[in-house]
Amino acid sequence: MKFFVTLLLLVLVALGGAYWLVTTPFGPASETFVEIPPHTSTEQMATQLERAGVIRSRYGFELLRLHEAGTLKAGEYRFDHPAPMTEVYRRIVKGDIFTLGLTIPEGYNIFDIAQAVQNAGLGDRDTFLAAERQHTELIADWTDPATRPASLEGYLFPDTYHFARHTQPLTILTAMVRRFRQAAQQLHLEGPEANRTVIMASLIEKEVSQDSERPLVAGVFVNRLDKKIPLATDPTVIYAALLDNRWRGTIYATDLKSLSPYNTYVHTGLPPGPICNPGMAAFHAAISPAQTDYLYFVSDAAGHSRFAATLKGHNENVQAYRKAQQQR
Repeated sequence: MKFFVTLLLLVLVALGGAYWLVTTPFGPASETFVEIPPHTSTEQMATQLERAGVIRSRYGFELLRLHEAGTLKAGEYRFDHPAPMTEVYRRIVKGDIFTLGLTIPEGYNIFDIAQAVQNAGLGDRDTFLAAERQHTELIADWTDPATRPASLEGYLFPDTYHFARHTQPLTILTAMVRRFRQAAQQLHLEGPEANRTVIMASLIEKEVSQDSERPLVAGVFVNRLDKKIPLATDPTVIYAALLDNRWRGTIYATDLKSLSPYNTYVHTGLPPGPICNPGMAAFHAAISPAQTDYLYFVSDAAGHSRFAATLKGHNENVQAYRKAQQQR
């Protein structure tokens, strides 16, 4: 009888010790990262966590694995406060991996996106910019096979993304292009001929911020293209300067005379590629432009656009804008 009482006490002590081990908070007081590679065994995972100071005992973690259900998921985890081992375990089952947010607004170009990637802590700007120019195979089915695009410009869809800290540029770019494909499916865009729509949408995105005015701007561009009048849109001049690494923050006379194929003051027709990554409103306008006789537009002092069918009307709008600016 005494033996069984002693055995029972030992079992209770062991159970109490195990309970204390897995429920008593333990871990780092400051930020600690643990990256668990795919196909890591429970034993290896427990050892990693113990060495990082996240759990008190790898043996306790392995015992917990026998009791708890669920699949332990690979990824990078962030720990910044002492926590029970049960909490650590359940976070890994849930796949509560650490990610960084990356927000790409409508109208960002490849230079803006590369900078945003660096600002988010996801990589070096120049490295990402090189990847944007290199991995055009991601959009091979969207562009003319006879003319390799210079970059992924136009196909990196604006959205908020979440990536692990060490995500490779190709993985980030693939996610953005995949999001573009989802949007394109909603818009019924297909194949290489859709590239013209992407280019048009990028011009609309950069020219006007009011969604209600986007179809009117699209209509102006269509009318000018039909009449073989240069589009003469400033954002293309700016983009040409960016590509040549000579953008100085304002448009100079030399920029307007640049022979870049993106300079729509010199060349008629659309530029050879998109100048930014447009959002849905710009795409809708490019697909369904307003049918008007307008050939010109200019911003007014309130941030809206004034449209005109004749050069005389346009000049009057320009004068009204300048007068309003002087009075402010």
